Amino acid sequence: MLDLKLGKLPDRTPVKLAITITPDLQNALQAYAAFYAARYEVEEPVVELVPAMLAAFLESDRNFMRAREAARKARA
Repeated sequence: MLDLKLGKLPDRTPVKLAITITPDLQNALQAYAAFYAARYEVEEPVVELVPAMLAAFLESDRNFMRAREAARKARA
C-alpha cells in the first residue's frame, strides 16, 4: 500500500488531569493569563493556557526530546 503525505493522526482523546498547586503558582498563572489577555486582546482561562504552556516547555527541553526520540527508536 502506498504511503500518504499525511501520516495517521495521533490519538486526540482528551485526558483530564487534576493537580494541586501552590498559591504562589496560582497567582503567577493568573498574572500570566492577564498579560496574555493584554497582549492578544483575548481572555483565556488558565485551564486553557496551562496545556499549551506545558507542551511548549516540553518541546523546548532539547535533552528530553533527544531522550524521547532515542527511546522511540529503541522500541521500533
